[in-house]
Amino acid sequence: MTAGALTAVLTVPTSAAETRPHRPNVQISDVQYDSPGRDDRSNRSLNREWVEITNSSRRAVNLDGWTLRDEDGHRYTFDNYRLRARSTVRVHTGSGRDTRSDVYQDRRHYVWDNRSDTATLRDDRGRFVDSEAWGQRRGGRR
Repeated sequence: MTAGALTAVLTVPTSAAETRPHRPNVQISDVQYDSPGRDDRSNRSLNREWVEITNSSRRAVNLDGWTLRDEDGHRYTFDNYRLRARSTVRVHTGSGRDTRSDVYQDRRHYVWDNRSDTATLRDDRGRFVDSEAWGQRRGGRR
């Protein structure tokens, strides 16, 4: 009976560890929602509005199919992008040439509300990863 009890005790931690989902340590690390200077909808001004996403893990994370959304439903979908270990990517609103550290939504209008909004990051299966909110709560959401 002691051997059986010992075996049961030893298998519980192992099976519990196996069922624990692996979660990449990716988060929204900063948001520049109010483009500095005059809001003239120039590409320069649009690109001064951005969201930073940081991978603080030791492994690269494939963000292909991940989405970044605002409260009004504007959505940016990462396409064939791999965020390197311990790196940050800045998602700009305007147009530009994508690099390892900067990607562009290619929009002609501002996305992030200056008074209040929420940036929400979801993985390629639509699962919540992180969000960042600012200003007053809108519609009971944060």
